[in-house]
Amino acid sequence: MDKIKIGYAPTRRSIFSAPDAVKYRGLTAKRLEELGVDFVDITDINDEGLLYNDEGLEKIIAKFKKEKVDGLFLPHCNFGTEYECARLAKALDVPVLLWGPLDERPEPDGTRLRDTQCGLFATGKVLRRFRVPFTYMTNCRLNDPVFERGIKDFLAVCNVVKTFKNIRILQISTRPFDFWTTMCNEGELLEKFNIQLAPIPMPELTDEVKKAKAEQTEVQEVMQYCRDNMEICIKEDELENVAALKVAMKHLAEKYGCKAIAIQCWNQLQSELGIMPCAANSLLNDEGIPTVCETDIHGAITALMVEAAGMGETRSFFADWTIRHPDVENGELLQHCGPWPISIAKETPKLTYPLAFEHPGSITAEAKHGDVSLVRFDGDNGEYSLLLGNAKGIDGPKGMGTYLWVEVENIKRLEAKLVEGPYIHHCVGIHKNVVPVLYEACKYIGVKPDLYDPIEEDVKAYLRGE
Repeated sequence: MDKIKIGYAPTRRSIFSAPDAVKYRGLTAKRLEELGVDFVDITDINDEGLLYNDEGLEKIIAKFKKEKVDGLFLPHCNFGTEYECARLAKALDVPVLLWGPLDERPEPDGTRLRDTQCGLFATGKVLRRFRVPFTYMTNCRLNDPVFERGIKDFLAVCNVVKTFKNIRILQISTRPFDFWTTMCNEGELLEKFNIQLAPIPMPELTDEVKKAKAEQTEVQEVMQYCRDNMEICIKEDELENVAALKVAMKHLAEKYGCKAIAIQCWNQLQSELGIMPCAANSLLNDEGIPTVCETDIHGAITALMVEAAGMGETRSFFADWTIRHPDVENGELLQHCGPWPISIAKETPKLTYPLAFEHPGSITAEAKHGDVSLVRFDGDNGEYSLLLGNAKGIDGPKGMGTYLWVEVENIKRLEAKLVEGPYIHHCVGIHKNVVPVLYEACKYIGVKPDLYDPIEEDVKAYLRGE
């Protein structure tokens, strides 16, 4: 599971009960510990461990920056000091979670100790004035299920933002000539989002393959892994090339500090090595190194975002939207030549030949059914968006490559989205509902969320804690 560290800055205001604020600072910290959250507190900043003045603010900023927190949690332990919260959030430039514990019944004489909800209204407005995006978790009790869910979702949002702001992709060769759809604007990705590419020519990859074959140790380990986990339907020397290609790509990703790979899977690679890279891609995908086909840079970006939304616990798969289901009205075939991680297969995968090519090196296996999220980051003409939606795996005709028949709410509406753009025939799927997390993360990264079903109000209701 990916690790996220948040800055914990509970706040109070002087005209409400300071002792009660201190009490809730401790109770909230204890609940975070119970949930296994990694957080940096401010108990060393002042006697109360609370944010309420400029003197404490500067020390908190310095501490959180030194600790490199990935997000900021602002529990309002009473009304709170809204301008100090906004100044802190502005200085840190990380996702912000705004929340306060539900107030108890007023005292018999009518006095109230905290007025937390009122303070949340104030801080939300001031954060807007500071142009600081924030996530709001509904006013609730610490043991309410919505608190645990909200905290975990916020950690996932932080993980997406952290991942997105630090993307570097290994680009192996150019896009295939015939795939104009996968062109990207490298300079614009860097200028807008700090997304970096590390482009290398095909000979650099093949040189690395030769080194791996000469060294043999890692290659033999990968070959044995394939024998243990797949039905091998290719020759021994072809299996060796698959293994060496996987080892080479991983070494190059490490050399250039990349977290994902986009490779030109045809046609030059077949002239050089005599194989398709699909199975090697599959092995890398299973290790948490998203590896996508046809030099689809936007696809690699999507895969990194999706896996981050899943907190690194669930492997994603890179798919083509291909054909309608012959029997199910809103059914569709998701398929690719064979790059999906075998951990999502519902059957023993075959290491064999792909659908449309003559060279070996692809995986054939149907993926597990169940609920999936389908996502695509894409853009053109200077504007970028994130297509988001849900589907469920269903039965369908036998296929080749890695594949999954899915059913969506309205295939015609989705089809129009894909044709009218800015999307293409590629998407990334994951067996987990990451749509709300990615929808929320978009507000922090300057990307427009685009739901292919009209579920925006449902997503907002979920994020509100309903």
